[in-house]
Amino acid sequence: MKKLIATCLLALPLVAPVAAQAQPAWPSKPVRWLVPYPAGGGSDFLARTIGQQLSTQIGQPVLVDNKPGGNTAIAAADVVRSAPDGNTVLSADNGTLVFNPALYKSLSYSPTKDLAPVTLMGRFPMILVVSPSVTAKDAKEFIAQAKASADGINYASAGAGSPHHLAMELLRTEAGLKMNHAPYRGAAPALADVAGGQVPAMMVDLAAGAGFIKGGKVRPLAVANAKRLPQLPDVPTFAELGFKNVEAAALVGMVVPAATPADVVAALNKQVVAAINAPDVHKKLVDFGVEPVGNTPAQFAELLKSETTRWHKLIRDLNITLD
Repeated sequence: MKKLIATCLLALPLVAPVAAQAQPAWPSKPVRWLVPYPAGGGSDFLARTIGQQLSTQIGQPVLVDNKPGGNTAIAAADVVRSAPDGNTVLSADNGTLVFNPALYKSLSYSPTKDLAPVTLMGRFPMILVVSPSVTAKDAKEFIAQAKASADGINYASAGAGSPHHLAMELLRTEAGLKMNHAPYRGAAPALADVAGGQVPAMMVDLAAGAGFIKGGKVRPLAVANAKRLPQLPDVPTFAELGFKNVEAAALVGMVVPAATPADVVAALNKQVVAAINAPDVHKKLVDFGVEPVGNTPAQFAELLKSETTRWHKLIRDLNITLD
């Protein structure tokens, strides 16, 4: 009997690690999902739509926390300081992960050192829209008018350093236009002034601009996408107009603190991608104007690398700074 007990005791240390390994590394508690924009926008809709499905899948609450400010830097810094356990995540767009490091001399976080990519959740392709008061019938005529303007044409954006701002700067550069930037605090007030004729044009994503476009308050002239948008089949791409490099979108992904273990990132990625691909979620995103993605951490990281190369060159060439 003593030999049998001794044998069992010796076996315990071998059994305990196996049992520990069987426990899921994530989720261990409710997930806090930070969105660096106010409630009601595209990033907020994306987080809440995917988050609701994610909560059902993992059996834990997913709590969306809107924390705007600092051109998304405030929310990013909050996540960087959080425990690297996969229970605090951030909706991060190309402003957070690509533009900010080039626009600011000093930043409270490093996208590459402090944050780890989980997945690209969705793309919001940019659309050139104009006020009904603009006489140009199409994009070619608008570009010709902009070129002929001695003082340049004004354009609105959702904010300095936003994808909307840099998309128009890309068009300005590629088409050789003279344009003057009028930054707003969000797409909604910018669209309101374009619709009212105070500013003739802007780049906007469909999620923000669909109501204005469908209501005839603004006119879409071209899309900065590789192919036409299914929601706007009659609107040409810039490539069709001879500007093949004018492709721009708000890219919204999920990131976590850089020290998050690889197995936790993998588990999080699997569940978020599954949530994106759930039929009802996928349909809601498309109907809202989002192009759903859901890729691997490696694919998201590679995309961010190529986007950084492309946009940092434009920002340097135009000497755009926000400090």
